[in-house]
Amino acid sequence: MGLRSIFRKRPRAAGTGVLTPETGALETREPPTTEQLMDLEEAWAELAVAQEASELTNFHACTRTGRPWTEDPAAVRAVAATLREFPAAEAQPPR
Repeated sequence: MGLRSIFRKRPRAAGTGVLTPETGALETREPPTTEQLMDLEEAWAELAVAQEASELTNFHACTRTGRPWTEDPAAVRAVAATLREFPAAEAQPPR
């Protein structure tokens, strides 16, 4: 077994749990409800508007818990709030 095979990401089967860093225990997630999905969709719409206004083309975000931030409406809205802090190119002072 080579070094590359140790660090290669392997896809997880749908519905499997995630190891939590705090306890090391396996946490299973239930599928989101319709209301949660609608809230997540609204949060992603807010993020798209914030991205357009900031003219940012790329960013990277991660969490400390290992749970994807893309599935949490509060985290998506926090990223959108951060993007709103970046002014558009025409609003920035010349260099």
